Amino acid sequence: MIARLGASLSKLFAKTAPDPFVIAIGLTLLTAILAVTIGYSDQGADWGVGDKANAMLDSWRGNDGLWKFLAFGMQMCLILVTGHALAASRPVRRMIDGLAAMPRSAAGAAAMVGFFAIVFGLINWGLGLIVGALLAREVARSLRSRGIRAHGGLLAAAGYTGLIAWHGGLSGSAPLKMTSQAEAAGVLPASVVEGMTVDGVFSGVSLSETVFSPMNLFVSGGLLVIVPLVLWMLTPKNGEEIVEMHVTDDVEWRDLDEGRLNGFPDWIEQSPMVVWVLAIGLLAGFWRFAMQSSVLKVGPNEINMVMLALGLILHGSVRSYVSAAEDGARGCSGIILQFPLYAGIMGMGVSSGLVADFSHWIGSFATETTAPLVTFVSAGVVNLFVPSGGGQWGIQGPIALSTGAEVGVSPGKMIMAVAYGDQLTNMLQPLWALPLLAITRVKAREIVGYTAVVMVVAGAWMAVGLLVF
Repeated sequence: MIARLGASLSKLFAKTAPDPFVIAIGLTLLTAILAVTIGYSDQGADWGVGDKANAMLDSWRGNDGLWKFLAFGMQMCLILVTGHALAASRPVRRMIDGLAAMPRSAAGAAAMVGFFAIVFGLINWGLGLIVGALLAREVARSLRSRGIRAHGGLLAAAGYTGLIAWHGGLSGSAPLKMTSQAEAAGVLPASVVEGMTVDGVFSGVSLSETVFSPMNLFVSGGLLVIVPLVLWMLTPKNGEEIVEMHVTDDVEWRDLDEGRLNGFPDWIEQSPMVVWVLAIGLLAGFWRFAMQSSVLKVGPNEINMVMLALGLILHGSVRSYVSAAEDGARGCSGIILQFPLYAGIMGMGVSSGLVADFSHWIGSFATETTAPLVTFVSAGVVNLFVPSGGGQWGIQGPIALSTGAEVGVSPGKMIMAVAYGDQLTNMLQPLWALPLLAITRVKAREIVGYTAVVMVVAGAWMAVGLLVF
């Protein structure tokens, strides 16, 4: 029955999912209309529609509008690119080949792919996405060579489940952006950052209160067990319902750092000494940060330093690493195009007072118990329109933090409530699945029904975590 439910939902969502860039444009238009019609209420009756429209346009085009997320967008692109490059290194590829030979059944294969996609997703969302995709493809190839039929859509869906746990991991945008004043200021409005400053000192939120909190360890640890179990149960029992993944038997890995050396340029591009020089510098920089501050205060910059260093070491040459990074950069188009629109939405929302009004509205009926749940559900809805953890935190972060302050919920818990909602509906949002779909050659409509079932079960688990802790 569960398997049939997944197939039915796949057909439904295939007919109703627009392109994420279209959604971003529509949300921009909606916010502009709301700002002009019901926003700027504190300006008095003298303000007409023209005044509101001018103020809205100024906030949308200014430094706190469209261009607010330029630095942050680059950070997110690097997380994707460095994760992709690390996944494409030969040691990781060998690990994937070894894992692919392990499953002895279609159900076991789906469960294993989901488990490792989440494990690597908790380390880095880009790494989890690419490892999950590559593992799904290689498992499908291995099973076919052994005469075992497995549903390609379900395997690809399993490879995508790293995105249902990523925001509770080491690359989670919201937790990382709140560890220091500089990081928070890059996403949140100045008024929110100033509100968290006491006597000139920013009261940042340590990772011990978010990623490494008992609540998140409970939630993320549970997902490592629950999601593979659901994938196991979703495996079609009827052989006629199985649609195998379209993979070829040829090996697609490319070892660009092997071959004849034609002079000094080729030698320097393939020499491990060059990458080790940069890698050692990056690791030394991270060690220096840890000594001066704390590992629990790491932000996106520090995570990217480590990911870049590890990728360089495992690739062993500039030529190999650059080629892998170029492949990963193709997945950044969504970030590049959409982040300015999300920043503009935040600028209009803050300037017009819509963010403050929405926060007060939630606070009017939310309590210490219900505020995290309301935030969690609303974050899941917002993620369908703003499919980016960082962009969403820029929009919803001010609302969540001020609501928590009104009802007495700690900033760490409110941050994770937004994070859980964001990662939950990734299972319905196809934006981040694009690299996976390209690797597995599976269509979005073939995975969404299965990921929707995973989303429902995982959402119930996350809600339990927010209630218990």
